[in-house]
Amino acid sequence: MRRNRWLVQAIVLLALFVLPSCWLATPRSSTPSSPPTVSVSPSLPVLPPSPSPSPLSSPPSPSPLSPPPSVNSDHLLQHLQALNFQRYTTDDRAHARAYLAQTLASFGWQPEAQSFNAGVNLVARQVDSEPTKGKILVTAHYDTVRGSLGADDNASAIAAILELARLFAANHSTARSLQFALFDQEETGLRGSLAFVADAANLAQVEGVINLDMLGYACYIPGCQQYPKGLPVTPPSFQGDFIAVVGDQEHLPLLHAFQTQAEQGHLPSVLTLPVPLKGLLTPDLLRSDHAPFWAKNIGAVLVSDTANFRNPHYHQPSDTPDTIDPAFLTGVTQRIVNVVQGLLNSQASLATPMEADHIN
Repeated sequence: MRRNRWLVQAIVLLALFVLPSCWLATPRSSTPSSPPTVSVSPSLPVLPPSPSPSPLSSPPSPSPLSPPPSVNSDHLLQHLQALNFQRYTTDDRAHARAYLAQTLASFGWQPEAQSFNAGVNLVARQVDSEPTKGKILVTAHYDTVRGSLGADDNASAIAAILELARLFAANHSTARSLQFALFDQEETGLRGSLAFVADAANLAQVEGVINLDMLGYACYIPGCQQYPKGLPVTPPSFQGDFIAVVGDQEHLPLLHAFQTQAEQGHLPSVLTLPVPLKGLLTPDLLRSDHAPFWAKNIGAVLVSDTANFRNPHYHQPSDTPDTIDPAFLTGVTQRIVNVVQGLLNSQASLATPMEADHIN
């Protein structure tokens, strides 16, 4: 199989244009037939007025040997409330994007709008970051389906990214640099992430991707957690009290970074799932913005509360902030912070060692 890996990647790329968007979602018919063209604007376009975020001070930059910074639950909830509106129409999404750009800039990040033929992605880089450093890219989509306020899908993940941006704002002394990409039009066929990976400049020095898609819903009644058919692991629980992390088998060290965090009992437990053949045999695991990176053979993980396999408000008007479990969202975000700090402080390869790669 190693000799034919190019064929597998080609098939996976084809699958991305056939499969609908959104992790573990029901099928939709609006997938694009080819990667959208990208145009990068050096500065943000003029956007509709957005409420200015309240000042959230950035903590001192952690040193490589210091413990991970602590997540502030109040900040997460503030972002959820600020994004408590439908992000479906062009104006809605521009309104959300203005809030995101203003908040990132207030933390000292440099936001850049990247337009494509269906929308606008927002990329945030650290000011004066070294361009030759390897990058850890954290991603999430900011759009919603029509008629949903999208608190879990996907304001929960956007709130987590904004908290990471605050905590790592001045983090320049690490072995790797940190970057964020906030994707438009995920809900209409992964169009934002497909446009992003179509531009080779966006992928320069990217060594690992952490894609966040729905982080804030938990359920504690036995039977409230369902699973997709053909899952290649034994389900740990039929309660939705864990966070799932899905990664490609060719980049297991990236997935294992989340496994090493699993012993912290005060945080939500972690289910890690290594996926062979870039998800070709498990198409339910290709429905979020990590999938285009897999097709480019870039290591990526999906972090998710499993969406409609747990959350009854998925793609519904009832996906509102009051359905979010604040303690769960805070704990999941803390796990992500812990992993990100470890990856930034390391130069170890995130590719699976050949002797550990069972795809022969």
